[in-house]
Amino acid sequence: MSVPELPTRRMRLVPATATLVRAEMAGRERLAPMLRAAVPDAWPPETLADALPFFLARLEADPASVGWYAWYGLVRTAEPEQALLVANGGFKGPPRGGVAEVGYAVLEAFQGRGYATEMVTALVGWALRRPGVERVVAETMPDNRPSIRVLEKVGFQPAGPGEEPGSLRFELHPTGRLSAGRTT
Repeated sequence: MSVPELPTRRMRLVPATATLVRAEMAGRERLAPMLRAAVPDAWPPETLADALPFFLARLEADPASVGWYAWYGLVRTAEPEQALLVANGGFKGPPRGGVAEVGYAVLEAFQGRGYATEMVTALVGWALRRPGVERVVAETMPDNRPSIRVLEKVGFQPAGPGEEPGSLRFELHPTGRLSAGRTT
């Protein structure tokens, strides 16, 4: 089953496939034409670079898991065929016990513009529409106020300490609200 792109108000979210991840690992010049997007020199975000081999291994082992790992966040530009890659987000894999864990990162030059909120809203909505997903969780550090604010805007509630030492866990249940950029 192919997973379609997710459109939001200002972005299009492209699910990572093994082919896209291989291209990304080979360099920006290989990834850009496949995404029909400009890829900034600062790409990838710090948190994504280390995760690429993990994503590639999982997507090669189970191509049906597309959508449950990385997504590319592209901002639309005046040129319909040329977007700008500014963010990545996704999940730590298919849901376990009805729970999906979301993560996200925006390149520093594009932070503070609402892209993370728009992307997380769309990804959470996508996950909650999948069979068997009962809730979505996220973890962040207490000093990462922008990340906490994104989670609060999307409707996540504090849920105690996270698995990583010193982190905080947030949860969103289907009855939680999905605000900015909701997609159906």
